[in-house]
Formats: sequence, structure tokens, C-alpha cells
Amino acid sequence: MYDLILKNCQIVNENIIFESDIAIKNDRIELISSDITSESKQTVDIEGRYVIPGLIDDQVHFREPGLTHKGDIASESRAGLAGGVTSYFEMPNVNPTTTTNENLTKKFELASTRSLSNYSFHLGGSNTNIEEIKKVDINQAAALKVFMGASTGEMLVDSLDALDDIFNYSPLIVVTHCEDPQRVKDREQLFLEKYGNDLCAEHHHLIRDVESCYLSSSLAVDLAKKYDSDLHVFHLTTEKELDLFVAGDVDGKKITSEVCVHHMHFNESYYSDLGNQIKCNPSIKEESDRLALIKALLDKKIDIIATDHAPHTWDEKMQAYPDAPAGLPLVQHGLQILMDFYHQDILSLETIVEKTSHNVAKRFQIKERGYIREGYYADLAILDVDKPYQVSNENILYKCGWSPFSGKTFNSSIYMTIINGYVAFEGGRVKEELPFGKQIEFDR
Repeated sequence: MYDLILKNCQIVNENIIFESDIAIKNDRIELISSDITSESKQTVDIEGRYVIPGLIDDQVHFREPGLTHKGDIASESRAGLAGGVTSYFEMPNVNPTTTTNENLTKKFELASTRSLSNYSFHLGGSNTNIEEIKKVDINQAAALKVFMGASTGEMLVDSLDALDDIFNYSPLIVVTHCEDPQRVKDREQLFLEKYGNDLCAEHHHLIRDVESCYLSSSLAVDLAKKYDSDLHVFHLTTEKELDLFVAGDVDGKKITSEVCVHHMHFNESYYSDLGNQIKCNPSIKEESDRLALIKALLDKKIDIIATDHAPHTWDEKMQAYPDAPAGLPLVQHGLQILMDFYHQDILSLETIVEKTSHNVAKRFQIKERGYIREGYYADLAILDVDKPYQVSNENILYKCGWSPFSGKTFNSSIYMTIINGYVAFEGGRVKEELPFGKQIEFDR
């Protein structure tokens, strides 16, 4: 007897769409077949809705430990389930920072009794922790996160000697945030002197400009080539940076890149209305950059789509521009943003699945997730493609309680999210009592 059978699915997987049933037992997909008639504890007629692998978001900030007034592992993983995200990699810029293997292990221990979705964590690089990096367990940490700009304190890696050591010795994929810290600092001073109290979010993309991104990302690519390193560049934002990357399948590359949903959706024209709500690093830039990013995604120069979910409280974001923190909450609505591109005939369902699940699993060598396959974990998102969904304060699940999309109606809804064989989200609600997610395993 199966635990759950999904009938009449339109499965989107490995570049094809096909009709089938799915039978689940325990936490695994046991059978994919056109007409499953076996007994099951529960049977759900999907009625021709699209079934895709649960999203794997390789770039989120869940703010725990130390910053839990903004968000925490429980609240933000719960919000992700409402957005079809069943697995995530979380960032090291918490308090204390995840720059030691001891702190990394403590985060895994936290997540084991708090995370409602599957989890892994990035070890963080610093100017001084190369010995910690050398001894990291490559089957525990997702990757090594290096902030080459847009951070402060020990999380900013601005020593060229430290970067040389990191790219030379890291046993993990190096994942980078690329903005040149000196150029950003100089331009912040320049704009402050010019505009004074009139400095605002509309200047953000001019301060953290194209050149600040290119200087840093080109350095990262040069270092990766010098040391034959595995490099993945997070959240590209500029047309100029795209020249650094080559088109092709993700599993044929050692240097890869990604784009985030907000950089695909917004351009500089939105600053006048949304202001600090969309202040993020690297910045949202011009329409020509946005269009170039989408084209590069379709041309396979960009390999992965993520959110960089980064919640702050409303009061924090409503401070004067220089004091407002960078980042916006996105993990609940990232898939719906992408589905709007589907409705505009820009992204196919197959491409969305490839960039949010398959390629993440390939790039980071994730074990038995990211695909709809027999024997794999039953992590699934089911889409109500033509059912509109309006974002409101009542249905926002982020702990911070706001979204730059508040009031917006997306073209599609998430019908159901299944994680490890368990129906976690259905009927617009995350289930009250959920088992905890599992630690993501790697085949390395």
C-alpha cells in the first residue's frame, strides 16, 4: 500500500511534459506510471495541474542565529513551503557568523529541530579563516560563501592574499557576492557630497553601479581560472558581466552563474515608488540589464535562478536611505514571479524547472533531490497555472510581515507543496503540524 497517490498529473521534468500518476511511500517517489490503481492511504486527483520538482533555493538569509527579529529558520522555511520551495542553502552572515566549522555544525543542529523544509548551509569565508576552510566537511556544507563586497566586519573578504588562498585551497565550490568594495565606498562618498539629505533609493543603482560589479566578478573569474577552482557567481545584475561566462550545460562548466527573481522583475524605474523596499545588494539596475539577464538565462550563460531572500523589519527598511539595510523578502513569491514570465511566453515550464531544481542539484551534487524520479525524495510543487493570486498582508508568511509585492496579483497560484512525501501546503495554507525537514545530502 502506498501513502499517497497523485492522479492525473502533468509532470514537468527533464525537459519534457507528460501525463502520469505518482505513487509515494514514506518519503520517496515509488512509482511513476500512467494509471496507478493500487491501494493508498490517500489519493488526490490533481486534475491535470502541472507537477514540478520542489524548488531548491541556493541563496537565502533566514537570520538565525542572532538576527531573529527579522526572520528565523522556522518562519522563513514555512514561507518557502507556501512558495513551492522544499530545500534551501542558507547564508553565513548571521551572529555569530558561520565562519568556523563549530558554528556551521551548530546551525545544522538548530535546523534539525526548527526547519520545516530541507536544509543546508554555506560556510563563510573571511580574510583569516583559511585553516577552517581547508578542514570543512565537503559532505556537510553546501559551498563556501565569499562576500567580495557588500558586507562588513569579518565577512568582507577584501584581502587579495586571502582570496588567493581561498580560490587555491577551498575544497568546496566557491560562491561569491561580487561588488568592488573600494569603488562602492568612493561612490557612496561622492553621492553623499553631491546630494546630502536628498540622497535616496533612486541613487542606489548609480552608487553600486555596473563597474563595481564587473570589477569584482571579473576578479573572481580570473582567480578561478588561475587556480582551476569551482566558482559559482551569485546574483548577476549587469549586461557587462555576462561576457565573463560561457553558454552551455551546467554540468560541463567549472565557472557558473545565477540570477535572482527580483533582478529579473524590477528595473530602476521601480525605485521611485518602492524606494528602500527594493534596496538590495547588488542593486537592481536598468531595463537593458534586466533584459540581458533574461536573454543570458535562455542562452544558458546563466545556469540557476534563486531568490536571495533577505528579510528586514518594516521599520528598518523605512529609515533614511543611507541607514536602511539592503535586501528584500522573496522566498514565498519567487515561483509566482517566474510563472508570470511563463504567462508572457518568456520562460517555459521546462526552463523554470531546469533553472530552479535540476541545475541546482547538478551544480552542488545534491543527492536524490531536484528531479521527479522513482527512488528520489518526494519533493513536489503543484501549480494552479491559471488561478490568480493576490499578495496581501493577511497571506504574507514572512516574519517581517511585508513584501514589495503587497497588493500585486500574480497570474498563477501554488496549489500544493509536498516535502519528503508529506503534504505541507494545500488550500492556501501551510499545515499546522509538520515534520521537520531533512539535512540535504551530497554525492561528492
